[in-house]
Amino acid sequence: MSAVPYIALIASIAALGLAYYFAQVVLAADQGTDLMKEIGQAIQEGAMAFLRREYQWVSAFVAAMFVLLLIVPIDGRPYASFAYLFGAVLSSAAGFVGMRIATEANTRTANAARNGAADALPLAFKGGAVMGFTVAGLALFGITFNYLLWVTWIGVDDAFQVVAAFGLGASSIALFARIGGGIYTKAADVGGDLVGKVEAGIPEDDPRNPATIADAVGDNVGDVAGMGADLFESYAGSIVAPVVLVSLLAPGVFLDGGGKLLDFGDFEALLLFPILIGALGMIASIVGALMTRGKEGQSLSRQLHTGQYIAMGLTVVLSIVGALWLFGSAEAPGGGDLVQKPIWLALTIITGLLGGWAIGFVSEYFTSEHYGPVKSISAQSETGPATVVIEGIAQGKLSTLPSVGIVALMIGLSFWMGGAAFGSAGDVIGLYGVSLAAIGMLAVTGVIVAVDAYGPIADNAGGIAEMAELPGEVREVTDSLDALGNTTAAVAKGFAVGSAAVTALALFKSFSLTAGSDVNLDINDTAVTIGLFLGAMTPFIFAALTMASVGRAAQAMIVEVRRQFAEIPGLREGKPGVKPDSRRCVDISTQAALREMLIPGGLAILLPLIIGFIDVNALGGFLAGSVVTGFMLAIYMANSGGAWDNAKKYIEAGAHGGKGTDAHAAAVVGDTIGDPFKDTSGPAMNILIKVMTIVSLVFVPAFI
Repeated sequence: MSAVPYIALIASIAALGLAYYFAQVVLAADQGTDLMKEIGQAIQEGAMAFLRREYQWVSAFVAAMFVLLLIVPIDGRPYASFAYLFGAVLSSAAGFVGMRIATEANTRTANAARNGAADALPLAFKGGAVMGFTVAGLALFGITFNYLLWVTWIGVDDAFQVVAAFGLGASSIALFARIGGGIYTKAADVGGDLVGKVEAGIPEDDPRNPATIADAVGDNVGDVAGMGADLFESYAGSIVAPVVLVSLLAPGVFLDGGGKLLDFGDFEALLLFPILIGALGMIASIVGALMTRGKEGQSLSRQLHTGQYIAMGLTVVLSIVGALWLFGSAEAPGGGDLVQKPIWLALTIITGLLGGWAIGFVSEYFTSEHYGPVKSISAQSETGPATVVIEGIAQGKLSTLPSVGIVALMIGLSFWMGGAAFGSAGDVIGLYGVSLAAIGMLAVTGVIVAVDAYGPIADNAGGIAEMAELPGEVREVTDSLDALGNTTAAVAKGFAVGSAAVTALALFKSFSLTAGSDVNLDINDTAVTIGLFLGAMTPFIFAALTMASVGRAAQAMIVEVRRQFAEIPGLREGKPGVKPDSRRCVDISTQAALREMLIPGGLAILLPLIIGFIDVNALGGFLAGSVVTGFMLAIYMANSGGAWDNAKKYIEAGAHGGKGTDAHAAAVVGDTIGDPFKDTSGPAMNILIKVMTIVSLVFVPAFI
């Protein structure tokens, strides 16, 4: 049993080793022409400059939280402050390394596309896999090291609250990275599209457009670094939640025969099982990533998803083996087995894994051009942008029905399985099964992030191909890769938001257990009702703030692009030797993103603290309301945005008259509205609900 943390450390180091290997493969590939190298260098410089400035701004917030955790009377002082800082540093490091390699992979993927998709796809995947396995490897390493340090080696009081602080550190970076990166990328994308494609009638990523470089930079800071920090936080939170939950549940849980879990050694296997699943899932992800290869004559979707399906299959087998091994010798204090039927705990993992895949399939169905929703939206382009927008909103809202149904079924099944594993139907240990299901959803995070980060790399490759004036068939290859990337991004968002809802449930239970009799969550309590309404409102306010931020930043971008077209002679006409001032557009996005991320990011941290210090019962209602509406908005906005984007690409591929038609212009409007839906406000929702829950959990001793 004590070997589990060391197995996890080995698995995390192996993941980081694979990331290093993939990075070397990417760096060894040919970058192409001198012009491609010049464009790629400009993108990389802009992306890394933004990330450094963003981390400088966020470091001030991290320092303030570090001090707050030192002075506020919470469980685990002063160690929680250092665990928090460790989580923030590792999350930042994952984003930095992943984006560095992603920007290197852009030009190399564009050059590989000159030989066809079979060469370009595995290179883009390897570039994304660097982010994937850096994220998963550092997250698992951080959690395991914190467990060993505070629980096993030092054995500090309230050690599990210290472990929870690690998750809070990861959440803090993820929140600002998602918001800042999302505002940056969509300001450039929206501004560039509206002036370039709609007003000037020039192609997407045309080198004449001053916002093109900023748009490419945004793909990296938003969809690579921001997404990586998001999944780092999701993965870490999914493991932290059941560990903390067991530490709070175990002393009062009755097992078969009347025995109680009273001492640490009596329930250590339950604490280590989530870490073991993280390690086994990591091993499965490594195998799956190594099996992802380009193959002529095979569909791009099948090539990209092969590794994911292999990883999922191996995780199923390894979860069963791991549960039987870990609980085979674990005894209850009153005699007998600690877990009567370990197979049921393995089945909760499998339930979460299949639930995540099902939510991902729902996202694919509503965002892929191969299915009815996207085709329906593209058909509406025949009658103008208004009907495109109406249909996209309708399809996005409709997508919440199957998604919520899957999550509800998954929670119900895993709750029952958790109780069945202990021979009990009580509502206490069943929640352990629910929290394990969240780990199942993210057990193969390495591959999930790799497939997701592949998308912006393919998108940037297409932009570089256009700006470097490569032959049209190269752009056709990159467009096919990019269209698949839009779908895989929606699938990854489905995994992330589904796990967020389940993880938040486990963290919410930990919050109520920590508060004990000092919190009353009865809906008839007026304070709880008030909190419920405030919580239900918060995701809408958060979405409004981030959408308005994109609008303001995009407005500044539109003004600048129009100015350059009007004032730089020969730019709009494409006169040889005339180049736009791309740096000015990069500066506009950078300044806007850094300025605009502060209020919504601070809101997520401050609201739970303010409400908690006023009335802890109201805070309980607040968390419940925010989890429900935040989950709904995340699904709706991500799927609407993805559907609008692929409807545009479906038309650009030749449907409804193709590029340059009124139908295409209408679809561009829908895609422009969908940009902040799917890449700014929607993805930030799952971080929002977990950040507010884990802040409440860490600070609840101070509230009461």
